[in-house]
Amino acid sequence: MDDDIELRRLIDTIYSRYHYDFRRYSSASVRRRAVQGMIALGCKTFSGLEELVVQDPAAFTQLLQYLTVQVSDLFRDPGYFRAFRERVVPVLRTYPSIKLWVAGCANGEEVYSFAVLLLEEGLLDRTMIYATDINPSALQAAEAGIYLLDRMRAFTANHQASGGTCSLSSYYTANYGSAVFDRTLRKNVVFSDHSLATDAVFSEVQVVSCRNVLIYFERELQDRAVGLFHDALSLRGFLGLGAKETLRFSRHEMGFDAFDAEERWYRRH
Repeated sequence: MDDDIELRRLIDTIYSRYHYDFRRYSSASVRRRAVQGMIALGCKTFSGLEELVVQDPAAFTQLLQYLTVQVSDLFRDPGYFRAFRERVVPVLRTYPSIKLWVAGCANGEEVYSFAVLLLEEGLLDRTMIYATDINPSALQAAEAGIYLLDRMRAFTANHQASGGTCSLSSYYTANYGSAVFDRTLRKNVVFSDHSLATDAVFSEVQVVSCRNVLIYFERELQDRAVGLFHDALSLRGFLGLGAKETLRFSRHEMGFDAFDAEERWYRRH
C-alpha cells in the first residue's frame, strides 16, 4: 500500500477511535512526527502503527506525545512578552477583571510566563488564565509546574530581557535537579483539554495567546482556529501569535488590527 495512504488511514483511525483530529494538520509535520512515534514504538510501517494503536490504547497515549508539540521555554521570544508588558498591560489595567486564554499550552512554560508577568504587574489576582491543550500528559506536566533546573539559566535570561522586575528564582524552589514553580502562580489557572480542530469557544476572554501552533495547521484549520479566537475575544481584545505566524491571507484578517506587528500582537475589531 502507498505510504501516503497508510499515513492517512492512521490519522483517520486515530480520529474515529480516539477523537483526536490531526486530519487538517500540515501533512509534512504529521508525517515527521508519526515517523518518530513509529520508530519509538518499534513499528516498521504506518499500517503496523495503526494496528498497534487500535489494539493498545497505551500505545496511542505514547504516540500522542510525538504527534503534539511540547517544546517551549519560559518567556520564549522575550520581545513578545515585553510588548505585552509595556503595551497590552496598561490597557488591561483599566479592566475590573481579565481572562487570558493560552491555547496550545503544551507543558506550561507560557502559562507560567504570563503568571509571573501579571504578578509583577499587580494583575494576577484579578486574572483568570485558561490553559488548554489536546494532550492530557502535557496538561498534567503544566499543572505540576516542574522543569529541569538546568533550563533555568535560559529562562532567567529570557525573563530579564522581557522586562522582568524580580529575579525569576523568586518564583520557584530548587529541588533535586528540578525547579518547582510556586503554587500561588496557578491559583487562578484552569487547565483543560481543548482541540482547536473540533471544539468550540468556551468563554469570552480579553487576551488569547496561541504561539507556534498555527504553523503546524493547514490553511483551513488555521482559519478555523483564528475564527475561534475572534469569537472568544471581547471587543478590542488582544491576540498574540508566534514569531513565524501572521493573520495575512487569513479569511479573518479584516477582523483584527495590527497592534504590534513586529511582535505579532493584534487587536480584535
